Amino acid sequence: MKQIAAKLFAKIIHARNQRWIKNPVKSQEKTFQKLIATARETTFGKDHNFKSINTPADFTKCVPIRDYEELSPYIDRMVAGEENILWPGKPIYFSKTSGTTSGAKYIPITKESMPTHITAARDALLSYINRTGKTSFLKGKQIFIQGSPELEDKNGVALGRLSGIVAHYVPRYLQKSRMPSWETNCIDDWEHKVDTIVEETLTKNMTLIGGIPSWIQMYFEKLKKRTNKNVGDIFKDFSLLVYGGVNFEPYKSVFNNLIGRKVDTIELFPASEGFFAYQDLAEQDGLLLLLNNDIFYEFIRVDHIQQENSKRYLLHEIELGVNYALIISTSAGLWAYNIGDTVCFVSKSPYRLVVTGRIKHFISAFGEHVIGKEVETALKNATEGTDIRVREFTVAPQVKPEKGLPYHEWCIEFDFPPKDIEAFEKVLDYEMEKQNVYYQDLIQGKVLRKLVIKSIVKQGFEAYMKSIGKLGGQNKVPRLSNDRKIADALIKQD
Repeated sequence: MKQIAAKLFAKIIHARNQRWIKNPVKSQEKTFQKLIATARETTFGKDHNFKSINTPADFTKCVPIRDYEELSPYIDRMVAGEENILWPGKPIYFSKTSGTTSGAKYIPITKESMPTHITAARDALLSYINRTGKTSFLKGKQIFIQGSPELEDKNGVALGRLSGIVAHYVPRYLQKSRMPSWETNCIDDWEHKVDTIVEETLTKNMTLIGGIPSWIQMYFEKLKKRTNKNVGDIFKDFSLLVYGGVNFEPYKSVFNNLIGRKVDTIELFPASEGFFAYQDLAEQDGLLLLLNNDIFYEFIRVDHIQQENSKRYLLHEIELGVNYALIISTSAGLWAYNIGDTVCFVSKSPYRLVVTGRIKHFISAFGEHVIGKEVETALKNATEGTDIRVREFTVAPQVKPEKGLPYHEWCIEFDFPPKDIEAFEKVLDYEMEKQNVYYQDLIQGKVLRKLVIKSIVKQGFEAYMKSIGKLGGQNKVPRLSNDRKIADALIKQD
């Protein structure tokens, strides 16, 4: 009965979503007007003359782009308990995330924005059902490996990790089949938590497994170590893997080996600031940009981001194949907010994008401006068709080597290393030069020498994340750094 109802519901939601999918510009205009009208009497709205804003052009003149640090004077007042600052009333949650320069960040979630996170996750699954007709994952148990759902009180507002907050909103029809138990979900120590999840799920009929790839990988490896079986053999009805937070490509070969057979996948693009996109097709790249989520989007070309008064592009102005910084305004009261992610559109009908990296995660020690997607694609291409398997990696510049020219150092933890590391370095460098013409010019101009790989000890990345108190949670190792802080810490483990 549940499966029949799911198929019917999936058809209804699919038909409903066509309204905004087929009318993207109108949907964005409607969202814009709604957001501005709602926040006119807030402190931020008064400070930025929202009463005079009628068009996105007005908005651009009145509201500058800000990141968290620049918006924090307003957020700090909300955290202190003040009302009507960025959005009417008080938030219902603060999502606590790890900042880069500001320490912990407190991202507001309002009663208007919270449902958009839940609806988007639901629609991603319904889109899959409608597209494939598959509902077998509803027969068994489902798990989303996530942070603790225990919340603190912050001046009358509940505070926690986004994944833990979302755990309070599992639909009633999934509650009987959700894993792990509430008690296990509340365990803070990440390694102990994953060990307990293994014990709880080992004998269950797991059909859907979701989370950030690095979390799922740890879970799968512990399952395999415990049973000496592939995950696909342990859970014979496991048919759907749901992931988000990082590019899955570098993990693909590792997961294929751990599972031992093919399973369907759904990619999501969620963040504390909003749920932006999900995979609606299996056969091509690109995530469907969500235009029904109370989010007004603007974009800045990444190659112009350092310029003063960089042009802010609206959705209908974007070009395919160009890297943009994603700028959002939301029903959580984030205004012209630079979330730090970069995206590239692969389709305009409908609007589909791929996440290409982070604004602050890049290498440009010599003007090469290498981004996350480039290193991930290069590594994917270099390992394709080989037995080489990469568990985790990060890249940093070596500006002052003991001898020779500077170079990019790739810190890689291999599950199965190449037999000839020097030959693999050459292949990887060739793929990297194909990805970034500036890098290629620097190599050919003998400003840089070809990349160097440093093999990191087994579980070295986990040990590093644990050493800085960021194992598990919503924390991820940056693919790229413009300094050597992470690389040097990893190499010292030898």
